[in-house]
Amino acid sequence: MFDDGIAVIGLGYIGLPTCAALTRHGLRVTGVDVNERTVSEINAGRVPIVEPNLDVAIASAMADGLLTATTSMPHASVYLIAVPTPFTGDHEPDLRHVRSATEAIAPMLRGGEVVILESTSPPGTTELISQWISDLRPDLKLPHMGGISDVHLAHCPERVLPGRIMVEIFSNDRIVGGLSPECAQRAAEVYRLFVTGDIILTDAKSAEMAKLTENAFRDVNIAFANELAEICEHIGLDVWEVISMANHHPRVNILQPGPGVGGHCIAVDPWFIVSAAPEQARLVRAARETNDARPRTVLTKISDALALTGRTDGEGGTVACLGLAFKADIDDLRESPALSITETLAKERPGTRVLAVEPHIDALPRGLAALPNVELAATEQALAEADVVVLLVDHAAFRAITLADLRGRELVDTRGLWR
Repeated sequence: MFDDGIAVIGLGYIGLPTCAALTRHGLRVTGVDVNERTVSEINAGRVPIVEPNLDVAIASAMADGLLTATTSMPHASVYLIAVPTPFTGDHEPDLRHVRSATEAIAPMLRGGEVVILESTSPPGTTELISQWISDLRPDLKLPHMGGISDVHLAHCPERVLPGRIMVEIFSNDRIVGGLSPECAQRAAEVYRLFVTGDIILTDAKSAEMAKLTENAFRDVNIAFANELAEICEHIGLDVWEVISMANHHPRVNILQPGPGVGGHCIAVDPWFIVSAAPEQARLVRAARETNDARPRTVLTKISDALALTGRTDGEGGTVACLGLAFKADIDDLRESPALSITETLAKERPGTRVLAVEPHIDALPRGLAALPNVELAATEQALAEADVVVLLVDHAAFRAITLADLRGRELVDTRGLWR
């Protein structure tokens, strides 16, 4: 089944670890990406993202000659699509990257291949891929037509946690949804090579919806915590104390509030459910709107803190924003509320100096780098020079900071670290 190797399209936070997992079992893998710099880095044995143990796995794969990165689509026995699936400005799914990958794969098909979509997608996307291939290759019979197909299509959503990907990519259960039972079985053969968890077979649309459901569940629970934080602040209570006490109930486990929700999954995927059933997804929409509103609440707190220092915009006020990533101890800035808060603060208060502290990056992202009042700073510099210190991400590097270190500064603590 794998005589012509496996092609993984998209060498980001999911695609590259998937390459490593496959090569660990002796399979020949070609990684495909449109970014020439990413391809060059990988071919040089370097990993362009921060993920524990990924660098060792990729270096080993390169040394064994099992992994090659390229910008050109090869012929392969299996194609794994792991490209971004963002949404548009009106929260509609944007499938242009999936379609581009499909259009690059279609000319390479000879019959018998397996095409697996790993990108989290709205229900029906795998069937769309089948239709797109059929339009480009009328000589092939695709599974959406019914009967025996020449190419097997399935959806297998990733479900790994950044910072633990090289553990969970092997141990987590996997859902494999085919456009036919045979498609599901053929795709499952790929994952049985390296997955030690259970492999659950279903249809493609159910697999797509299951992944969205997982992330919407998380989003709704985070929204509850964030709304609770708003309520407690309004009536003068410590939300972290309230949650801690409530969680002593044997059947209650409330999450912690924060500055919003980030990452490519939880901040994005619930909108795919809303777009699929806008009249029915009332709670899912409300949760998204609650979490999307949190950065503005934090910005108001920062403005209030600056006012307490007696400094107005343009009078030399300095704000240290601790953390830009979407969660602790990673370098992933995708959909990060911390990044959004820092950038909005700098734009709305051009006379305020903003010190961005992110120990997991070496340079500011493009949006911040373009703002003249923002600089990337070390923690020590930020604590020494700031009038207001804002904790946005509870990185391990920040947990050693004490209230004594912060004496004389106004604080905005979105993580409850300095209560």
